[in-house]
Amino acid sequence: MAALSKIPHSCYEIGHTWNPSCIQSTLEVTRGALEVSFKIYAPLYLIAAILRRRKKEYYLKRLLPEILQSTSFLTANGGLYIFFFCIVRKMLGGFLPWSAGFGAALPASYISILIERKSRRGLLTIYMTNLATETLFRMAVTRGLINPLKHGEVLLFCTTASLYMFFFRCKDGLNGFAFSALKFIVGKEEIPSHSITPEQSHHMPSERISAIETEISEISREAQERPGSNRKDLLALTRGLLESICKRGPRHRCCKHYQDNCITYCVKGFVRMFSVGYLIQCCLKVPSAFRQVFTKPSRLPSLFYNKENFQLGAFLGSFVSIYKGTSCLLRWMRNIDDELHAIIAGFLAGTSMFFYKSTSISMYLFSKLVETMYFKGIEAGHFPYFPHADTFIYAVSTAICFQAAVMEVQNLRPSYWKFLLRLTQGRFAMMNRKVLDVFGTQASRDFKGYVPKLDPRYTTMPGADITLG
Repeated sequence: MAALSKIPHSCYEIGHTWNPSCIQSTLEVTRGALEVSFKIYAPLYLIAAILRRRKKEYYLKRLLPEILQSTSFLTANGGLYIFFFCIVRKMLGGFLPWSAGFGAALPASYISILIERKSRRGLLTIYMTNLATETLFRMAVTRGLINPLKHGEVLLFCTTASLYMFFFRCKDGLNGFAFSALKFIVGKEEIPSHSITPEQSHHMPSERISAIETEISEISREAQERPGSNRKDLLALTRGLLESICKRGPRHRCCKHYQDNCITYCVKGFVRMFSVGYLIQCCLKVPSAFRQVFTKPSRLPSLFYNKENFQLGAFLGSFVSIYKGTSCLLRWMRNIDDELHAIIAGFLAGTSMFFYKSTSISMYLFSKLVETMYFKGIEAGHFPYFPHADTFIYAVSTAICFQAAVMEVQNLRPSYWKFLLRLTQGRFAMMNRKVLDVFGTQASRDFKGYVPKLDPRYTTMPGADITLG
């Protein structure tokens, strides 16, 4: 059937199919969203307060108000959407392709973000902008407007990591959480400093070089005198050489890892961040594993021997080791410590995402990078500053995601769709998307032909088949 410009059905027939009353439906969604929102934010704020080592005064005076404020924000976002869903339908006399999703979510999101604390608006805006960008990309792919690039998320991460590491190395390039996070990941040895000129730098002392060369010669001579195959001799020589380098290997004067040579420095970086990634992934699986410990104890070992645990560890470990190794190599090659090294090292380190491909991580970091560059442009006087831009961007981004949730949920990130179902206690899936199929977006594709049971007393066409099938 050809796509229509407007369908004349009521909001009960399309949206709140569980209750014909607009007011009662809004109150039901609001009540459910309030319960879910409090369950989300109460433990979140409490854990954050413990990790930040807040003082007693914070727990007594600020913790509960902050929880209630964020709870009110999320509750309003859910409840006001249904409210404006009905208002927009009555104003238009029906539903347009954009009104059930974007049109209703835009005012609801704008009002709700004003309730949230200002300190959290920027973070929420970045997250929703990232999500909306990914959703628009999927929509464009579905419509054949663009072709997805193979390993595109890895290439995007390489580019983002390259610029991030460059800003990290530059004086006053990064600050706040971004700087602290990168300092934790790559280590304090890579903290930005003034470049060291070739005149100020020098290579390893000649006595140290002579000692290593002498040891290598002895290893080679012993391997030649030892009877056996050439293959064994080569393995013995290689093993001895690596042991020698790791014990007394070279370190360039520009390198600030004074306790280790360059090879040991890279190996230690890999082991450290591999352990961090492995432990993070294990901790994320603890809640689900704890629920199964009594019912299915045989699944408990999978908490420690899960493929994803090693993938995240390999991703973080290889990122650090590649970055450090490339940085050391460039210092040896150019005999200088230069901020521009970070561009090459960061890009090569980005290839570590092959171990743990994630479009969400790439898009989020890219969004934060754009934000960082934009504010730097404002400080330099190259870009204008728009007051309250974060609230407007949040509202538009959230409206785009709601548009996908209503009209083409197959193009929405699955984790966000599950969040919407949780927030509305499953009511978002009760929409009559079979009717919305006439707009040509395959709105009911993932709902297995679901058609709600409606009370014919409250339908616009009593006794008629409103599925328009």
